[in-house]
Amino acid sequence: MTEETPGFDEKPDVPSGATPDDAEPKAASTPKEEAAPAGDASQTAGLVAQLDQVRTALGERTADLQRLQAEYQNYRRRVERDRITVKEIAIANLLTELLPVLDDIGRAREHGELVGGFKSVAESLETVAAKMGLQQFGKEGEPFDPTIHEALMHSYAPDVTETTCVAILQPGYRIGERTIRPARVAVAEPQPGAQTVKAEGADEAQAADDDKDNGPEEG
Repeated sequence: MTEETPGFDEKPDVPSGATPDDAEPKAASTPKEEAAPAGDASQTAGLVAQLDQVRTALGERTADLQRLQAEYQNYRRRVERDRITVKEIAIANLLTELLPVLDDIGRAREHGELVGGFKSVAESLETVAAKMGLQQFGKEGEPFDPTIHEALMHSYAPDVTETTCVAILQPGYRIGERTIRPARVAVAEPQPGAQTVKAEGADEAQAADDDKDNGPEEG
């Protein structure tokens, strides 16, 4: 009679209709459930990295767009400035060619020859030139300025205290702040020694006035 070792022949309870291999499904699935959170964290980190890349690219494109816009604005301003400069140069060249005609009109006016139809045409031409910005300058008695005056004659005069324009031989013209022809003038300087004599005379006159005001002293 053979003895059976207790417990070795015992088998785990298996539900009816199930095989022994079906007894451990839950134990095998547990590691998968524990690994799921690690996968989600990795996916989130990847999305954050992609978002940072997109933000960086967007910042670079925005900076490029702003730079292009600034360059375009500078280009527009430069083109507008060049256009105005070209226009001013063209007008100045045209009016410079008309200056001899305006000089003839001025001489005719001085001699009383600006009459009839010629007067109307001359005045119309002067009006158009003024509308285009042409300005005449140069007057007798104003101080000589070498930046806007051209001295063609020189003399001395006792009644001037500085170099002065005493005659306008040919008027000057400007457009805005730009001089297209200086005024051609005759200038006079103070007579050499006149300032010294004048100063001495003033001192003597002042001394005489002082003596007169003080009067004779009573003894």
